[in-house]
Amino acid sequence: MAEGTNDKGNGSRDKSSDEAALSARLGSLDRRLSEIQGSRKIGTDQSGNEQDAAQAKASAMAMGLRLSSELVAGVLVGAGLGWGFDRLLSTSPWGLIVFLLLGFTAGVINVMRTAGVMAKQSERL
Repeated sequence: MAEGTNDKGNGSRDKSSDEAALSARLGSLDRRLSEIQGSRKIGTDQSGNEQDAAQAKASAMAMGLRLSSELVAGVLVGAGLGWGFDRLLSTSPWGLIVFLLLGFTAGVINVMRTAGVMAKQSERL
C-alpha cells in the first residue's frame, strides 16, 4: 500500500508537470498566432502599397509613352514637310534635311515642355 500511495503522489506531480507543459505550449501557440495575425495585417497593408506602386508605375509608363510620341511626332512631321517641299520645289534632299532637323528640334522642345508641366503636376499631388 505504501507503494500505491507513492505512485499516487508521483501521479499528481506528473499531472502538475503535464499541466505546466500544456500551459507553456498554449502560451507558445498564442504567441505564434499573434505573430501570424500581425504579419497578415502587414501583408494587407502592403497590398495597398503594392496597388499604389502599380498605379504609379502605370502612370510613369503613360508619361513615357506620351513623351516618346511627342518626339516621334515632331520628327515625322518635320520629315513629311521636308519631303513635301522637296517634291514641290525640286530641292532634294535639302528640304528633307532642314525640316527633319527642325522637326527634331520641335520634338525635343515639346518633350521638355511636357516633362516640365508633368513635373509641376506631380509636385502638386
